[in-house]
Amino acid sequence: MNKKLFQILFYFSFIAFVFVSCDEMEDVPTPVSGNEYFIEADLQFTIPKAVIDFTIAAGSLEYPELSEIGNLVQSGIEVYKITYKTTFDDNPVTASGVVAIPDVDGEYPILSYQNGTNTEHSNAPSVDSDNELFRILEMMGSTGFIISLPDYLGFGESDDMFHPYLHRESTVQSVTDMLNAVREFIDGEDGISLSNDLYLAGYSQGGWATMQVQQAIEADASFPLNLKASACSAGPYNLETLNEYVVDQYEYQQPYFLAYIFNSYIQLGLTTPINTVFQEPYADKILTMFDGQTSGSGLNAELTTTIADLFTPEYLSGWNTDTEYAEVRLMLEENSVPNFVPQVPTMLMHGTADNYVPPIVAEEKYTEFISGGASPSQVLYVPLEGLDHTGGIFPAGLASILWFLEMENGAL
Repeated sequence: MNKKLFQILFYFSFIAFVFVSCDEMEDVPTPVSGNEYFIEADLQFTIPKAVIDFTIAAGSLEYPELSEIGNLVQSGIEVYKITYKTTFDDNPVTASGVVAIPDVDGEYPILSYQNGTNTEHSNAPSVDSDNELFRILEMMGSTGFIISLPDYLGFGESDDMFHPYLHRESTVQSVTDMLNAVREFIDGEDGISLSNDLYLAGYSQGGWATMQVQQAIEADASFPLNLKASACSAGPYNLETLNEYVVDQYEYQQPYFLAYIFNSYIQLGLTTPINTVFQEPYADKILTMFDGQTSGSGLNAELTTTIADLFTPEYLSGWNTDTEYAEVRLMLEENSVPNFVPQVPTMLMHGTADNYVPPIVAEEKYTEFISGGASPSQVLYVPLEGLDHTGGIFPAGLASILWFLEMENGAL
């Protein structure tokens, strides 16, 4: 079965669950008091077990690993948009995300998935109900998880602010605050409770976010959830290594990634003039092009893939040595994942043909973990042979969920 046919069957199942669940839409009353994080939950839709069974069976023809998950489906799911309280720059912000819960009473762990780079408000998890990846992730709640999909700041309920892209502090804050909001939300649900166990996974920006959140939780003995495992995929864990890779290329096919970083860091306080890093006409564009309406491909069309034309000669030759770029180096260092030794099972996955975020970033992090004292039986590096950045998304997601299910079912 080719991917196109799988997508047709996927959308057939999507239409089916819309008809089944449309009569069940309702708002969940906002609790009056006692919540530090959770504000409100709106039921977006439900997906019956029969539809999940059908979708996974169809997808198994394209992704055989799904058949293992299909055998573990226990229920249908209810999918909610939640809003919650967080902070940014010491100011209160109302943020949002998606929570999928099984429709069968029981005690469940949380699986938080951090999504990859996005520039469009319409593609946030709580907004894009047609997204194939989000839908599959939500369906995984049927195997015995409460699924948490944060929108990130700048999307969903907070789309009136800029997205602090690859900013460690605000990412950790908004994701952990959503986890606390999910905990409060579930406390108010009849028949559903938390085991207090937590699994983290993510891809690309989400892989970076997952490792940042893992490090922060492991360093915080007071965090109320028990982190069980973390699966980090294709993340730019060390931004200096990524920058070094990029400036050594003749062409880089995703220049908007680079523009997104600098747009974010300038809004976060970077004072290095943008025209000392990027050449015109690109320097002026970078300050205004991230409007929440333009896709990555649309942004790339406004830039150039030729590195010598995108960056200034001074930046290319002196970004890592010249005092003019000391503040840039500091921002890249501060927003890279800090050195730490994982305390829980950790899996790093990366496509061997990834030329957006090179595998060396993950390889370096794995080496750092092992040299710091982590056991190779606890920290795993899994190369995704022959897969590029886009091609690794589904295989990494499926491998993460299967790994977590093995732990939940006592196989590990």
